Formats: sequence, C-alpha cells, structure tokens
Amino acid sequence: MAKHGKGRVAKAVLISAVPPLMVKTDANPEGIPISVFDEIRASTAFNRAQYFIDFTLPFYGYNRPGAKQMEGVRRNWWRQAMMGSVLAHTEGIKAFSETDFTDDLQAIDVPTLVLHGEDDQIVPFANAGPKSAKLLKHATLKAYPGFPHGMPTTNADVINADLLAFVKG
Repeated sequence: MAKHGKGRVAKAVLISAVPPLMVKTDANPEGIPISVFDEIRASTAFNRAQYFIDFTLPFYGYNRPGAKQMEGVRRNWWRQAMMGSVLAHTEGIKAFSETDFTDDLQAIDVPTLVLHGEDDQIVPFANAGPKSAKLLKHATLKAYPGFPHGMPTTNADVINADLLAFVKG
C-alpha cells in the first residue's frame, strides 16, 4: 500500500499485524530473538503436521484457563496450513519476522485502524500494535484486553462491529 496505494486507498486496517519489526535487532532490542523463528522454521520443515496442530492453541488463545476450544476452527486452520508448501512457510516466516516495515508504515497517509489483542501470544501486543500506530500518520489503535491473535475468529462479533464502524465513519 505504501508503494502502490497513493490515491487508490481510502482507509486501511491492520489486524493482529506484525509490523513494524518482529525480530530482535540493535534497532529493535525488545524484539523476539531470531532463534525463536529458526525453531519455527525447523518445526514447519520437519514436523509441520504436529506443529500446526499445536500452534492453534496459542493462536486462538485456547491454551488459556477457561477458554472454550472449537475443534472445527482448529482443524480448519490446520487444513489451511497443511495446504501450503514447506518453502512458502519458510519464506513467509522470514518475511514476517525479519522485514522492517517502518518505512512502509510511515508512508501510509490514509486513516488506518490498528486492531490488536492484548493477549496475542503470536505477535505480542507491545511489540506491534502501539508501535505501528505511532508510525502511521492517521492511526487509531484499538486494543482488546484478553483477545488472542486469532481474534477475527474467536471474537468475530466484536471485530466485525468495529470494522464496520470504521468503514462507515
């Protein structure tokens, strides 16, 4: 959007998004160590069926006390993940973890709604939502206490209402 959206996009929404940068670097000392992403790459390459089953628990917050697991949601996520190639997963992990989106965020000049769950175990809230909102020219940050990374599924009623209000506003 930063490169090709000028004049073509009226509004934007980032939901549980990874920007500006996930990996720990000198410029991003509170980031996640590269070793974590290396472990994810290894798991998706050599034991991906089990990794993707296990991944649904923190993704949807199903590993939290009192969480109601939805087996169909878990199976559907697993099905979608298994349809991807090992190469696509490996390259995707590199892209979302190691790409610095700071310049892209600073270039976006349309109203942007940043939605992020405060209990996101995949993309930690403090490392993403507030940082992205600070870099965007016209951002509104909406934080959701207790919501997981997969909040568009687990909390669709709330997320969809907020999206609709933003689009209409």
